[in-house]
Amino acid sequence: MSNNADPKFWDAAKKHLIRYGGTFEPAIIERAKGSFVYDADNRAILDFTSGQMSAVLGHGHPKIVETVQRQVETVAHLFSGMLTRPVVTLAERLAALAPGLDRVLLLSTGAESNEAAIRMAKLVTGKHEIVAFSKSWHGMTGVAASATYSAGRKGYGPAAVGSLAIPAPNAFRPRFKNADGSLDWQTELDDAFNLIDAQSTGNLAAFVAEPILSSGGMLELPKGYLAALKQKCVERGMLLILDEAQTGIGRTGTMFAFERDGVMPDILTLSKTIGAGLPLSAVMTTPEIEDTAHEKGYLFYTTHVSDPLPAAVGVTVLDVVAEENLVARAGHMGKRLFDGLAALKDQYSCVGDVRGRGLMLGMEIVKDGGAPDHDLGAAIASEAFKRGLSMNIVKLPGMGGVFRIAPPLTITEEELDLGISIIGDSIAASLTGR
Repeated sequence: MSNNADPKFWDAAKKHLIRYGGTFEPAIIERAKGSFVYDADNRAILDFTSGQMSAVLGHGHPKIVETVQRQVETVAHLFSGMLTRPVVTLAERLAALAPGLDRVLLLSTGAESNEAAIRMAKLVTGKHEIVAFSKSWHGMTGVAASATYSAGRKGYGPAAVGSLAIPAPNAFRPRFKNADGSLDWQTELDDAFNLIDAQSTGNLAAFVAEPILSSGGMLELPKGYLAALKQKCVERGMLLILDEAQTGIGRTGTMFAFERDGVMPDILTLSKTIGAGLPLSAVMTTPEIEDTAHEKGYLFYTTHVSDPLPAAVGVTVLDVVAEENLVARAGHMGKRLFDGLAALKDQYSCVGDVRGRGLMLGMEIVKDGGAPDHDLGAAIASEAFKRGLSMNIVKLPGMGGVFRIAPPLTITEEELDLGISIIGDSIAASLTGR
């Protein structure tokens, strides 16, 4: 019998754990190293989602281990009004990477950073309406959940007053089309803001956006879209908040995804990748916005604000990303991954689309005719896991089986090719089993 079938473990899990979404994988994970996690049978499982899209340096990177050990022995947590060198150093390093966004707040999670950013935007503008994309994910707390439209909205009572949404641009399933059938995103954006203007009470505070909508099905904002969106915000006196929880720190082939478009947000939130798997997030903004917020009494005083342990890890993450040239490597390896997935698209008609940027790609599974195929997507995911590959699949209304593929930036070419090979074998096996 497999050690993963340990009845005592699963009985205890069933008895004591609150189920928080989806189902648990049929394995007990005992350890992780590099691009792999290992189950109770010591079976290696290639991690194609970097944990929860966070472990950009893989698992157990020696410099992260060394930093954690050193910092725990020195100081891990303090009264929130005290400062340490790692906190100031990380703020300084982040500011240098995004000139103009010179003020930094260090927190724990992506939801928390978006809460802080939206709270700041409301205070600074004196307004309260927050606009987001219809397939967004910004967190599961308070106003972050109110700005999340891809899942989790029903059954929890009213969202925050002033929560508004516009359609997320989808080049694979365009709502507005050019003459050649391609997405006419400008017309779609204009139409969306006409509706926003009609609904607004004149209190538009901010638009919060992901450059690539991950949980929405790996939908990338087309080139030019972000600049047009920023202009819509400027015209209405809104702030633009970019949530780069998954796209930040090199994953898309630039340090931040917004760099491709040459558009600077008013507020930038980081999480996931900056902590390389540890709970660390950041809010970055301009001196002008921070000064105004401070003058108006901005308050976001939490237990783990400015904690030295995760801050020290964040500094090490930036060191390793620079030393190992991981930003450029994400672009190079991303092309290899994209080409491999595109070859599968050419081979199998059920692969409807491959999209994304760098080492953050989506692969959509469809039926004949292009309709979403949830069942086949789930079968491929299950088959892949049996064969030693962990991939996350989006299972949301209106979406097909969209695989979110975001391996560590440190993944080797051999490991990348192994993952592509397993995906191909899993598709073939799933189609045969129908």
